[in-house]
Amino acid sequence: MNRVEAEPLDRLRSRTSEKWHDVPADVLPLPVAEMDYPLAEPVARALHAAVDRSDTGYVPGPAGIAAAFAGFADRRLGWQVDPARVTMTADVSMAIVEILRQATEPGDRVVVAPPIYPPFFDLPPEAGCEVIEVPLAGGIHEGWSLDLDGIDAAFAAGARAMLLCNPHNPIGRVWPREELAALADIAARHGALIVSDEVHGPLSQPATPYTPFLAVSDAAREHGIAVTSASKAFNVAGLKCALMVSASERVDALVAAMPYEVFWRASQFGVIAGTAAFREGGPWLDGVLGSLDDNRRLLADLLAEELPGVRYRMPEAGYLAWLDLSALGWGDDPAAYALEHARVALGNGPSFGTAGKGFVRLNFACSPEVLGEAITRLADAQG
Repeated sequence: MNRVEAEPLDRLRSRTSEKWHDVPADVLPLPVAEMDYPLAEPVARALHAAVDRSDTGYVPGPAGIAAAFAGFADRRLGWQVDPARVTMTADVSMAIVEILRQATEPGDRVVVAPPIYPPFFDLPPEAGCEVIEVPLAGGIHEGWSLDLDGIDAAFAAGARAMLLCNPHNPIGRVWPREELAALADIAARHGALIVSDEVHGPLSQPATPYTPFLAVSDAAREHGIAVTSASKAFNVAGLKCALMVSASERVDALVAAMPYEVFWRASQFGVIAGTAAFREGGPWLDGVLGSLDDNRRLLADLLAEELPGVRYRMPEAGYLAWLDLSALGWGDDPAAYALEHARVALGNGPSFGTAGKGFVRLNFACSPEVLGEAITRLADAQG
């Protein structure tokens, strides 16, 4: 398999995206979920062609990107998606808020399972809901699982929905089919809705392919909705186009009740890029997965050699490593210490929930040289 190689640092530092904007030249930025690889050629070609034809008008309807995604889902994920049940908006977070606004009443409770993507704590309140935390069971030694009993109890106590991260950010866990099926049964028993963020799904490694939530059972299709995008797998988050996928009349009605403008908030370039990615980006994505596999293994070796006290469980999907730095004595927020003393920017562990104290999130979608330099700097910063 041909690997996709990260771009050199001097070229990366010319980017103006969040990861690189105003970052001092002596800092290695590894916190933001953005890859250092060049755009997939089919995506770049489609965007250049759009500029050449001045194709910068209003976004079209979802038919084109819906068909492209359905084909991608079938080929790569074994997921049969009805294109007529694929709608779009600007991004995954916006989709989640709009779904919750239709599925809940103000003051309703929504379950999240920390440690988890930090905006999950903010999206339910934006929709007028209250967050109920049901932390993941297990840990970095034995691995994680969904606390199904805790989720059941939260629904029994009145929670109306759950934000599922599948695969889970920041731990990179690919939830097993049987766990997802059990979750769907719990939701069905309580009449709750599972909103499944599946944006990291295409980045699951071949040895641990992810199972789309809507593919597990009739209960999942009746009580679930998936939200996804080309944004993470193809590194086009700034182009703004996310997809909402339903699989039952019950959930279709929720989507149909959204304000008309929700569907037209997507960007024209986001639709163009996503369509090209889903149709033609498979070979590039395979190369990225190979590079990420190499790097997740390299990270294990580097830590064992230079920072043996750091605990790391190799992720099954994505390019984010969840590292327990507690043994280094750098406090609840070791990312702050790492930035000051090692000049390495990492994700703030406590922002993922209280279970994140002593942890950092590291983005390894970079060159092996940058990854090696980052770990060496962290090792040299030990008191």
